[in-house]
Amino acid sequence: MAMAKPILSLLAHLHAAVLFLPSGPAAGAIYNVQRYGARPDGLADAAAPFLRAWADACRSTRPATVYVPPGRYLVSSATFTGPCHSGGAAVTFAVAGTIVAPAGAGGRGSSGRWITFENMDGLVVSGGTLDGRGRALWACRARRQGNCPTPTSSLTIANSRDVTVSGVRSVDSELFHVVVLQSHGVTVRGVTVQAPADSPNTDGIHVHMSSHVSVYDARISTGDDCVSIGPGNSHLWIERVACGPGHGISIGSLGKQEGMAVEAVENVTVKTAWFTGTTNGLRIKTWGGSKPGFVRGVTFADATMSGVDNPIIIDQRYCPGDSGCPGGSSSIRISDVRYVGIRGSSATPVAVNFDCSRSNPCSGIRLQDVALTYYGTRNRPVVAATSYCRNAQGSTRGLVLPPSCL
Repeated sequence: MAMAKPILSLLAHLHAAVLFLPSGPAAGAIYNVQRYGARPDGLADAAAPFLRAWADACRSTRPATVYVPPGRYLVSSATFTGPCHSGGAAVTFAVAGTIVAPAGAGGRGSSGRWITFENMDGLVVSGGTLDGRGRALWACRARRQGNCPTPTSSLTIANSRDVTVSGVRSVDSELFHVVVLQSHGVTVRGVTVQAPADSPNTDGIHVHMSSHVSVYDARISTGDDCVSIGPGNSHLWIERVACGPGHGISIGSLGKQEGMAVEAVENVTVKTAWFTGTTNGLRIKTWGGSKPGFVRGVTFADATMSGVDNPIIIDQRYCPGDSGCPGGSSSIRISDVRYVGIRGSSATPVAVNFDCSRSNPCSGIRLQDVALTYYGTRNRPVVAATSYCRNAQGSTRGLVLPPSCL
């Protein structure tokens, strides 16, 4: 009888930790992190309870959901690892509350990631807010003291396939907000990103060495690229993105990645985007130097610019701050890039800027139905916008304003 009490206690704990959905085709189990000890006060580290709930959900033979109820949950850092069983269905990580990083700079490990899902084959991450509390780290970096902790990206999907990230709100990430890394078949939908315009290196959504990634219905305000497309990516679809403040939607930078023999990006579509007060609109950027690579098969369609510094730009002499520039002509070859239905206002006189490589000129650049104006200054409210071309070859079709230099 003495042994029966611990066993009954364990059974009671398991019953309290797992809520079963009704039977039927959609039947499954919900693993509530509060029942594993997570406190919704934003004070006690809930990383361990989160990971215990994940471990049980991951080994479940039925469709499983890890549920984070309303409240604030402090998580120092957490890596949720697969593959999972889950009865052949995707595991769901559903957040109704807010997950907050530790206060102050650092305290979330040295991996450069705060919340990570990796080695998953079927995953849904939905809802909730990720508060990266990045302001202390940004302030440290602004002081240029050289002893700041390694910044962390808020949400990383790594080495995974068939993943959906839906309805997530990311606030004040120390580094990138959402990262898709070495993954296939990822959909990011309805994500909101919020960070100040002066927050450094806080890309909204960054895609790296991945394929068949889609981004829909994103609202991004940040201090760096709203969407950044790094090397090794193919078959990307980006649609209905509102960007501003920020640095626009960028392919690159390419030409400086360690450990990659060739840096390549191909088959990318950006469709229906709005840029407000951004430093760039639609951008391709590469470093000078001998690192080989290519960008090809890119379509930018149906974009609206409002007071954008560089609405359309290819920059093959990219070197932010003009410090430590590698020099030389870029070996990244850019070809077959289309701009269709781009309209609105430029905040600078040069609305279209193709500054391409001397040794590898841009080719197959096509402009169709482009109408960009420059509103000038208070004393000269309407001034004709201009185009600039250097080592660029291509063609135009339909109305193109400013007049093309191709």
